[in-house]
Amino acid sequence: MKTVINSIHAMEILDSRGNPTVRAYCSLSDGTCCSASVPSGASTGENEAVELRDGDPKRFGGKGVLKAVENVSRIIAPEVCGMDPARQVEIDRLMIALDGTENKSRLGANAILGVSMAVARAAAISAGMPLYKYLGGAEAVRLPAPMMNIINGGKHADNSVDFQEYMIVPMGAPTFAEGLRYNAETFHCLKEILHKRGLATSVGDEGGFAPYLSSNQEACQIIVEAIEAAGYAPGEDIGIAMDPASTSFWHDGKYDLSKSGGGILTSSEMTDLYTVMIAKYPIFLLEDGLAENDWEGFKEHTARLGDKLEIVGDDIYVTNTRYIARGIREKTTNAALIKLNQIGTVTETTEAVRMCRDAGWKCLISHRSGETEDSFLADFAVAMGSGQLKSGSACRGERLAKYNRLLEIEAELGTEAEFGNPFKH
Repeated sequence: MKTVINSIHAMEILDSRGNPTVRAYCSLSDGTCCSASVPSGASTGENEAVELRDGDPKRFGGKGVLKAVENVSRIIAPEVCGMDPARQVEIDRLMIALDGTENKSRLGANAILGVSMAVARAAAISAGMPLYKYLGGAEAVRLPAPMMNIINGGKHADNSVDFQEYMIVPMGAPTFAEGLRYNAETFHCLKEILHKRGLATSVGDEGGFAPYLSSNQEACQIIVEAIEAAGYAPGEDIGIAMDPASTSFWHDGKYDLSKSGGGILTSSEMTDLYTVMIAKYPIFLLEDGLAENDWEGFKEHTARLGDKLEIVGDDIYVTNTRYIARGIREKTTNAALIKLNQIGTVTETTEAVRMCRDAGWKCLISHRSGETEDSFLADFAVAMGSGQLKSGSACRGERLAKYNRLLEIEAELGTEAEFGNPFKH
């Protein structure tokens, strides 16, 4: 007999920041039962799919998701039950049609994505396949380089740093496991350096440290020191990636770096600043170096820096093929960030990756600041073969869940596993 979806339901759970999110459950006629949990962002693009919240000030400050949970049970489940779980595209498109809005604001992207992920996982289990193989096929053998957030600023920390994320990338590691070790050892050396200088070693939402530093550049300098203290060569063994999240300090067409004392800059002056930093530090990737609506600025930005490093668009694209297509056409960046909950279904996320790949762009698969212990993202990163993953620092269980799952996948693949420098052309 053909396996079909028997039941779909959801519940309200808490994410890593203590805010409500959706966990969806899927059971099949062959006895398969599983769940999937939806992440939640803090630094969000204005065109992201809508994360439906209740707005009731008496529950979680209005952040409850009982409406989204009800939409899963009342609207989505009756339509999806009885369908073949292997028909992912059909199921996802059905949910999009049920919602009927441009940004999934009726049912909520959190409701739709929870079901989309749960169905994919159930279908993989039913087929007797690991999720990464089910989603990516026989070619899903490439482990992503872990781009580990180790210093936080901006919206992710209450400190004197404008830029939101400083990450390390194990460019010279031979395997994912070794790359993870390179990063973890550097993370611990950074903690020791900060401690010796009397700087804060408490961590932000994604596990990175949030010290008070004199400038945005000092963050790079102290990371270089940590890399060397760990016994690695900056720029060879370990490189630096930055996500300034520039929309957060863009006002009236200018960039306000007053948090660090950097003044008010134009788009061109921001690119000048990055040019100086790239010349001084081993920076190989720059994400959201300009704001989400600064399309013209981004065009110049990429024209000047695109041959030197990977220029990634996040808020400007929000994993939406409509915006990515414009970016490809206008040469806005040369890579895109990919987040499942920015667009709201597994199918649409996969389509965004495919569009980037067809254009010769790279993709950076990413977590959100509000995460759960669900490791779906790790399998998804291998399935997409992007070679790059943002999943936070070397601490906090919801971050380590993804890294530890990737260790399992690499061990499972054995000699099939591939790993390499994500910045090599």
